[in-house]
Amino acid sequence: MKRFVLLALVLASATATANAQQQFTRQQMMAVRNACEADIRRVCAGVQPGGGRILQCVQANAEQISLPCKETLAEIRAQQAQK
Repeated sequence: MKRFVLLALVLASATATANAQQQFTRQQMMAVRNACEADIRRVCAGVQPGGGRILQCVQANAEQISLPCKETLAEIRAQQAQK
């Protein structure tokens, strides 16, 4: 459960607009979980969730984040931008 909440926070932070958070599909949340869970555990393990801190960690350590995770986050951002 804790992993799912952490990944949901990452997804919400990664795709939020400057004005308000978007609605995210279960499919998008599962895609992030599948693509990014290992990266977040490895790179951002000590980061307290909330306030966009996980996203900041991922961005600050982009060179350590796997290509599948980066691509998944980019796809979701693109989908949200089209809405």
